[in-house]
Amino acid sequence: MKVFITDCDHDNIDIEKKVFSDAGMEVELKQAKTEDEVIEQCKDGEILIVQYANITEKVMEAMPKLKFVVRYGVGVDTIDLKAATRHGVQVGNVPDYGMNEVADHAIALLVTLKRKIIQMNDFTKSQKWDYTKSIPIHRFSEETVGVVGLGRIGRCFAQRAHALGFKVIGYDPYFKQTSETSYITPVTLEELVQKSDAVSIHCPADGNQNLFNEEVFKKMKKDAVIINVARGGIINESDLDKALTNGDIAGAGIDCMKKEPMPSDSPIFKHENLIITPHMAWYSEEAALELKRKVAEESVRFAKGEEIHYPVNHLK
Repeated sequence: MKVFITDCDHDNIDIEKKVFSDAGMEVELKQAKTEDEVIEQCKDGEILIVQYANITEKVMEAMPKLKFVVRYGVGVDTIDLKAATRHGVQVGNVPDYGMNEVADHAIALLVTLKRKIIQMNDFTKSQKWDYTKSIPIHRFSEETVGVVGLGRIGRCFAQRAHALGFKVIGYDPYFKQTSETSYITPVTLEELVQKSDAVSIHCPADGNQNLFNEEVFKKMKKDAVIINVARGGIINESDLDKALTNGDIAGAGIDCMKKEPMPSDSPIFKHENLIITPHMAWYSEEAALELKRKVAEESVRFAKGEEIHYPVNHLK
């Protein structure tokens, strides 16, 4: 089958090439991101491996041979899933390549915010040696962390928060309690917002845009913090700016924004209790290599008529 990598900002595709070569197949790298670029450069493609490219109904109509699209990563925001299903195009992703890294990053943001590490580092270096500037800080075992979304990553994060002593509550309409997750208390979103000393977001963007907005921030505890390592847009960024300005919440740790990259002069960056990282929660050297290997392996499985491991849509 004809395989194209539509776009990729990695240093090389050596891992992908090796997986395909071992399977007696070839792969060709383009740098097509827009609909027209994908149609023009990948018109004969049967399998597409995508990073940022938009795979829309227009693309599918112009590429009748297309049978499988797999994305470098978890989110499939740039792929029209309904159109794919109508056109008989299987969509896949790699949901487990960096789940430990994302959970670790969220925990790092949580601890940094709750222990006020950034503020105290800056204060100590620029002003004086005085711990009282950090008051109040509370013992983790006296605090509650609310986890929004209890899929693979949400559960990994919850496990880590529990190990640090936090009480863990969670909201996910699809969550099913097991003996392994007995430390998570399922609650409604309303309860989670009101009871949590920290909220960590691990839900998909689809169906959850502006889930955290001005109204929700006003219901949160004044000393609560919010963490988003999921997707931009789940938090309304203008409302977050207001909440931090007005003291509705105590801080935020954000790894993904609605528009990326964010300009360095963004007004939201003015808050000293806001930690921003550049959509890097997924990253470790090991995770990056695992992702490259798994997208290629999924493509080979599909080409050979084998069952893929990570279907996103379900074809009849």
